[in-house]
Amino acid sequence: MFNGEVTQRTLELLKGIDLAKATFQTSTGLVNYDLTGPAKKLYPVLSPLRNSLPRVMGNGDTATRWKAITGVNTTLMAPGVSEGHRGGRIAVSEQDFTAAYAGLGLEGDVTFEALYAADGFDDARARTVESVLRSLMIAEEKVILLGNNSLALGTPVAPVATGPTAGGSITAQAGNIVFVVALTAEGLANASVANGVPLQISRTNIDGTTDSYGGGSSNVSAASNAITTTGGNQTISATVAAINGAVGYAWYLGTSAANAGLAAITTSNSVTLTANAAGSQKANAITQDNSQNQLEFDGFITQLVKNVNASGNGYYKSLNGAFLTSDGASGVVEIDAALKYHWDQNRLTPTKIWISSQEAANINKKVIAATGVPLFRINLDVEGKPVVIGGSMVAGYFNKFAPGGGGQVIPMEIHPYLPAGTLFMQTEYLPYPLSNVDNVAQIKCRRDYHQIDWPITSRVYQFGVYVDEVLQVFAPFSMAVLQNIGNG
Repeated sequence: MFNGEVTQRTLELLKGIDLAKATFQTSTGLVNYDLTGPAKKLYPVLSPLRNSLPRVMGNGDTATRWKAITGVNTTLMAPGVSEGHRGGRIAVSEQDFTAAYAGLGLEGDVTFEALYAADGFDDARARTVESVLRSLMIAEEKVILLGNNSLALGTPVAPVATGPTAGGSITAQAGNIVFVVALTAEGLANASVANGVPLQISRTNIDGTTDSYGGGSSNVSAASNAITTTGGNQTISATVAAINGAVGYAWYLGTSAANAGLAAITTSNSVTLTANAAGSQKANAITQDNSQNQLEFDGFITQLVKNVNASGNGYYKSLNGAFLTSDGASGVVEIDAALKYHWDQNRLTPTKIWISSQEAANINKKVIAATGVPLFRINLDVEGKPVVIGGSMVAGYFNKFAPGGGGQVIPMEIHPYLPAGTLFMQTEYLPYPLSNVDNVAQIKCRRDYHQIDWPITSRVYQFGVYVDEVLQVFAPFSMAVLQNIGNG
């Protein structure tokens, strides 16, 4: 039985093999690479205003212009007439508006080798263009809401310092003074105690050219009054008169402009300083206003602030670090004041309230606590056991000043890029008959989104995505902004 003998001998040989000394193991590296494609895109692309605003095409030119009749019978001519006589002549008010177009664009590139290496896994060129487009949409959303082309923050007045108070670790010494710099949204986003506030920016572009623009910071203020700190009382507080449109403030502490370093950045016009300045940027490094980005257009909030500054019409309120306050009846005093203003002054109501996550939490506490009744929900799980679900959300605000006597619920939404301490009310339609305003606000494009594939000059594919547009707001007075809201 030859075959049987071979089988028996084979089994005996296998018994002698030491598997611990196998030639190939997983550690040898002769394994497949289990890569799941394509690449996952784990980043948010949030642009609610850009998504909702109508986009219309322009007709050339460097800017778009319009005229508005802003009032009729502005002298309040009485209507009564005597027999056989004619009535008095009314007066009207008119305003001209101009909004300059701005080009927005970002670029990306991919090397030939990166393209080869991605073959069979993903399309590197498509991912590059997609990433640039999405980045542009996010950046565009920030400009639509908070862009600042033409509003100079100027120079804040000297802050008022108080103290010292108990606690803290500021050096015990005479002559502590505080300086402050106001910040736009762009300035706040790019400022840090470690790196300072952005001044004039000189950006090197992908083609080697350079662009210069303001980084979003005002000029530095004059020095505050001096405070003497003593052992155990080493905390200083400071406030400054709010600058309309500023969403943040950078505070410098020292004994002179030359040694006063950046100590804190806040989203309201007040601060409590408990330690010596840790930042290396000094107050005397700031010598001019750098708040305007001349390469962008004015966003919603900037256009409202400019209209308020120029005409006094439109609602802007600084809380100067104070908290929103409950009216004791599930309402918020400051929101009601804005809504009442718009009915009394303009006979309209905002249709959406945009808030930050900070204000969402604070408004929720004010509204729920004002009921005086604990609110909770009991669910039954699959076994019939009661389960309490905590948490609540204020998703809308009831406007008791809306026309018709029945009130109106205004949706309240968190905006992903609205800074803490700021609340924005948007009006999406006007209740005026035959107003000739189809869209209260719209994006007017000289050219809408377009992709540019640049000529190949090296072994790199380069792509740009651009849009040429401006935010056109026909009724800037219809909006409302609360700023410098304290966190509490």
